[in-house]
Amino acid sequence: MKTPYFIEPFVDTGLGNSAYLIGSHDTKKGILIDPLRDADRYLHTASQLGLTLTHVLDTHLHADFISGNREIARQTNAVIGASAEARLGFDHNPLDEHSVIDLGAFQIRVMTTPGHSPEHVSYLVTDADGKTPSALFSGGALIVGGAARTDLLGHEHTHALAHDLYHTIHDKLLKLPDEADVFPTHGAGSFCVAPASNDRTTTIGHERKTNHLAQQMSEEEFIKRSLLNLPAYPTYYKYMRGLNQRGAKILGGVPILKPLTASEVKSLMDDGVVVLDIRHQKEFGAGHVPNSFGIRMDAPLNVWAGWVIPFGSRIILLGANQNEVSEATRQLIRIGYDDLVGYLDGGIESWAREYPVETVRSLSPKELKEQLNDVTLIDVRRLSEWESGHIAGAIHFEGGRIAWEELPFAKNKPLAIQCASGNRSMIAISVLKRRGFRNLIQVDGGINKWKMNGFEVMQDKMPLIRI
Repeated sequence: MKTPYFIEPFVDTGLGNSAYLIGSHDTKKGILIDPLRDADRYLHTASQLGLTLTHVLDTHLHADFISGNREIARQTNAVIGASAEARLGFDHNPLDEHSVIDLGAFQIRVMTTPGHSPEHVSYLVTDADGKTPSALFSGGALIVGGAARTDLLGHEHTHALAHDLYHTIHDKLLKLPDEADVFPTHGAGSFCVAPASNDRTTTIGHERKTNHLAQQMSEEEFIKRSLLNLPAYPTYYKYMRGLNQRGAKILGGVPILKPLTASEVKSLMDDGVVVLDIRHQKEFGAGHVPNSFGIRMDAPLNVWAGWVIPFGSRIILLGANQNEVSEATRQLIRIGYDDLVGYLDGGIESWAREYPVETVRSLSPKELKEQLNDVTLIDVRRLSEWESGHIAGAIHFEGGRIAWEELPFAKNKPLAIQCASGNRSMIAISVLKRRGFRNLIQVDGGINKWKMNGFEVMQDKMPLIRI
């Protein structure tokens, strides 16, 4: 039987999130759920489908991106809907379990589903009489293979929110019919979740059978399971909830950055502006502006910029071409990095004509093996990656923490920085250079290339330095 609606997903693999456009075949009205801040792609799709956007809804106060609700409402007059418990500081429709959005041939009903956050709601699509559910927009309350984490508001709230999550899943969501489709916001790649599955959508029935948090268990066991294997998360998260609650500045579109000469960039750097080099790590290593951050576009840029660049920084972009600069701008505004001063016109070549560039030395796996006793080897991968196999004698220090933690590395011995393939190690090197380390080496190709050469890796559960 054909449903009276259709759903268009918008997946951001860098953030690991999905937004959804649900449209009515009959009325040609549309609703957006959990959109990012760059609204143009949603508006373009809605226009192509002949939809009029009537509502823009958020499932919760997002910790990993700036909501696009105000941008979309400004451009379309759509009504912003969010949990009444979110207590938003701008015009919106506060929603609770009595709230219904009626699109004629179907309804969207609100379910309070706390756990991932205290104000979390989900949106249940039912038939016109409101009795038969067919789809659930679950935010982080239920995701493929798990649920979104409950520790983002601090340790003092973690267990209480895990308690709420238990009742959300077992007393509410699992009461829905097996055939109901589930459209989570969080998924693979998001630090709001522990790794579970690469699938983006699911059904209640599938999760009932396969989700480790949906099995019969005591609340105590559920809480233990929900808190296992949670990775560290980017530092910018601590700013997002408050910004989304107050309402971030309305940009009116993706900004177009101003071109800057090398001398203008130099002057701005002297005034505290930071340069973010978004080229591939090999290009960065071959020559870069001193004291610049090196984070390539698909690092992913938004996650790693939000991890290592201080929030609120004034930023100049340095890319290989204008398309890179435009895409980087889009990624950065998604996480609230709005103070983008401009970009270096002419790229690194423009800088090199007037000022010195710095380079990064690299070691091949064979060279590293020969020189292991002469360097301090730092492995900047996640702890789970370290535990699955690492180079003997290496020190573990996760790359996202290098910008903020006290560093125990001696400066009188070369530091060889290694990740999986070379992406994260160059980010770490750019941060370490800003922190005063000079004798830095990148391990070319990381541990992947080390293993391709047939060199041994070891496993243990106790890194020499663990954070």
